[in-house]
Amino acid sequence: MLTVYGIKNCDTMKKAMAWLTDHNIDFTFHDYRKDGIDEAWLSALVQQVDINVLVNKRGTTYRQLSDEQKQNLNSDTIVPLLLTQPAMIKRPLLIQDTLIEFGFKADRYHQLLIK
Repeated sequence: MLTVYGIKNCDTMKKAMAWLTDHNIDFTFHDYRKDGIDEAWLSALVQQVDINVLVNKRGTTYRQLSDEQKQNLNSDTIVPLLLTQPAMIKRPLLIQDTLIEFGFKADRYHQLLIK
């Protein structure tokens, strides 16, 4: 089962979920704010993907970090930070079996999900 992680009222999330619905792709939506995130799940994700891919550096939450916080992001500091600031996780995040995909690009979704 495909799971889409993110924040419901994000415009990019809306586009991604509309694309999935339009292409009859079943998915479960996990809202970071409503459903929360688990430390063990997040720690496992950090082990699988580069922090620079995981963190949404264009978002307001990231831009509000101090320069020191930005410079000290690593696998040890990122988990506690993202647990308190899940809006910093790049979205949407799609996970299905071994597939982990960040962001939304229709042609990439088509390549990955249309068989």
